Amino acid sequence: MFVIRQATLGDLPTLLKLAKMVHFINLPADKDLLAEKIQASRLSFTGKETHARDREWMFVLEDTSSGAVIGTSALIGCISWSGHPHLFFQVSKREHYSKDLGTGQVHVTIQLGSDESGASEVGGLILSPGYRGHSERLGALLSLVRFHFIGLHRAKFSPVILAEMMGALDPNSHTPLWEYLGRRFINLSYAEADLFSTKSKEFIQSLFPKSEIYISLLPPEARNLIGKVGDETAPALRMLEKQGFREMNHVDPFDGGPYLQARRDEIPLVRSTVRLKVASLGRGNAEAIVSSQDLEHGFRALRARVSVSGKTVRLPREAAKALGVEVGSSVGVTVLKAPGRAKRAGTKARTTTKRR
Repeated sequence: MFVIRQATLGDLPTLLKLAKMVHFINLPADKDLLAEKIQASRLSFTGKETHARDREWMFVLEDTSSGAVIGTSALIGCISWSGHPHLFFQVSKREHYSKDLGTGQVHVTIQLGSDESGASEVGGLILSPGYRGHSERLGALLSLVRFHFIGLHRAKFSPVILAEMMGALDPNSHTPLWEYLGRRFINLSYAEADLFSTKSKEFIQSLFPKSEIYISLLPPEARNLIGKVGDETAPALRMLEKQGFREMNHVDPFDGGPYLQARRDEIPLVRSTVRLKVASLGRGNAEAIVSSQDLEHGFRALRARVSVSGKTVRLPREAAKALGVEVGSSVGVTVLKAPGRAKRAGTKARTTTKRR
């Protein structure tokens, strides 16, 4: 069985290994920073955070058969505030026309922009390579549990939810966009600048040009990355689009990956998440994410076959045991597939598969 739970300091070594596979601001490959994030997450899950800007939740996916942590994802309650902006490149088009020549061109430009409105963000998702393509769609579970959690705690999140998609990187985790543009103004490697931005954004605002930049001045291998995602990120992009996320012509200043945006209360999974009482134990006929949270077990969630009737739910016995609940307990429920659309038992499901 696979269970999602809140991260603990005991998960730090595994999370550090996962972080070294990617370059996510929400999952820095730095032991001390990760420890701070786990501590902030612990306080957020217990509701003891001192300020909205401190809210951050780290989920881990555990294979209960081995006890191994095989993936993680995250929620950030507030990514910007006064004096701590969210930074991006605004992508625009400029038309130029010559009357004498009778011809013109449309140029794409980028310009550094900022926002301090305090949007929330989903990010930090990575699944161990050995579990990708699993029949239980574990990457999807790590992604969707975040919207389940938002649905249970809407007041803790902004009406606007952002998602940053990782831009295309080469096998050495480099990006031509940074090499041809960012590094011309900030003499740091992509990884160095990425890590330093977890501590400060001032250097970006101070050193990047304030005016528009015509991307036609960049070589093709750099300009073709703006607004694009890598092959491994494409499935995550499609998954978010199904939840109503749309591109906003904002891209990351470091790797050019697009920012997506959705209204919290318009996200289908957020809208459909409810709290129900466990009425009985036994296998149901609808696929759902089910969760519990208490002082003993903390937050725990899994995918299970349930039956919903009014304000009650029927749970499989093994799911109830894994969640630490019994008849009469309150659980969070997000139905993913209604009974009429559920796959027949034994049918193998098809699989598909940052940060600041």
